[in-house]
Amino acid sequence: MATSHYDKSEELLYVRLLLNTSERPELTVTYREYLKRDDQYLAYRTLQEENTNRMVREARDRDRALAQSNGVTMADPNAGLDEDIPMEEMNGVGGTHEPHGSKIIVIHPGSQYLRIGFANDALPKTVLMCIARKSRINESEEDGAEPKPKRIKIDNGLPSEPEKLFGEEFAAQYNQMSTDLKIRMRNNKRRLLPNSKELVVNYNRRTSPEIISEHNDPYRIDWTEIPLDPNSAPDYYIGQAALRIPEQSRPRYKLFWPVQHGWLNEKEYPQRNLLLSDFFTILDEAIKTQLGLTKKKDLQQYSCVFVIPDLYERTYVTLILDMMMREFGFKRACFMQESLAASFGAGYSMACIVDIGAQKTSICCVEDGMCIEESRMNLKYGGADVTELFMKMMLFDHFPYADLNLKRRYDFLLAEELKQKFCSMNESEVTVQLWEFHLRVSGQDTRKYTFKTYDETMLAPMVCVYYNMKIFIDQKIRAISNRRYLTIAVS
Repeated sequence: MATSHYDKSEELLYVRLLLNTSERPELTVTYREYLKRDDQYLAYRTLQEENTNRMVREARDRDRALAQSNGVTMADPNAGLDEDIPMEEMNGVGGTHEPHGSKIIVIHPGSQYLRIGFANDALPKTVLMCIARKSRINESEEDGAEPKPKRIKIDNGLPSEPEKLFGEEFAAQYNQMSTDLKIRMRNNKRRLLPNSKELVVNYNRRTSPEIISEHNDPYRIDWTEIPLDPNSAPDYYIGQAALRIPEQSRPRYKLFWPVQHGWLNEKEYPQRNLLLSDFFTILDEAIKTQLGLTKKKDLQQYSCVFVIPDLYERTYVTLILDMMMREFGFKRACFMQESLAASFGAGYSMACIVDIGAQKTSICCVEDGMCIEESRMNLKYGGADVTELFMKMMLFDHFPYADLNLKRRYDFLLAEELKQKFCSMNESEVTVQLWEFHLRVSGQDTRKYTFKTYDETMLAPMVCVYYNMKIFIDQKIRAISNRRYLTIAVS
């Protein structure tokens, strides 16, 4: 019988092979690791070898320079080499070179935000994935200045009652969802007030804003200043500066989002060249402003890891690779799928990754470093749909700021702020609560509103994301395997 020395912490697989029925069975020990150690990865080994060779060259150069200064000629290139160089110094620990990952740039574009940073950063930098270009009209003035969420018009006018703003079908569905939530909370022994909805509607109907002068507002917004001369105004603004452009600016600026539903937004761009120009302009400005790499020649020392969707197109990858190597001039470039990057970052080899973005929700199962093809999905809804539904429910319940329009930049920022502050999936928070917010518009005094909420804060995210996503996940995982996957939500 063969024997093998092994560590108890490592996984061993014993396979009994019968070589001959007439002879004594022999036990063969086969070693297998579920996950590789860091020093077993090719990239890590290559890095260690480069550090070791560099330290050896530096040691030789130091000894050669010292010998020449003393008038000694070194015939043997290995003569004078310090054999007692500490292993930590050989591996680069405590050395003068950059930390591991400081020369690798990770880029992850999304529908609303761009994540960018160095591989050794604890958290990435976040940049709005939008660009504002000069235009004849802005986005809120398009399509006859139709607001968002879209209201129903009656005889060329809006209904006088907010309950009729979005039609009878929406009203019936909303009331049914509120009734179902009450039944669920009663079954969970939650305390309910019988007239909670009436309290919210009556308070919101009679409240009025409080005017705050600009010098008394400690959190006033610094709007993007546009030069008075239209000819000297910049052709574009990027990121947060684009959303801070006043609506009535001269000249007008229109917002463009190059990425939609996780893919290139070819629908809203008249020309493909303009789409690609905006996409790479945002990437270029983010590298300069967020990473401090202002000169293109500096990028020749850096490598790039570009995160792509789980469901990707080959033309998209080849296009990005061409731009990374030709236009940006990175030393090396590689691509990694979103779910695979999330599983590596979380430290799991088997997981179901759910990435909830602004305009899409992607689901993919990862097993042993591979994305299972049958499990990849791209659902066309996300956080932006939660925002829109939440605002529709608030307007239905007599929201005091009835002129809300998500196509306006300051209203879009306000709606995102309200969603992030007040929406929740916790049933204990479904109660009548009093909130306040400040409406800040360029050139106007700040208005302070108070309002009440009840079940809108939970129904909006639960309806938009939870129920539909849960159905898709359950059906897909049952279809591909009977294994139990760990679900990781990435937001």
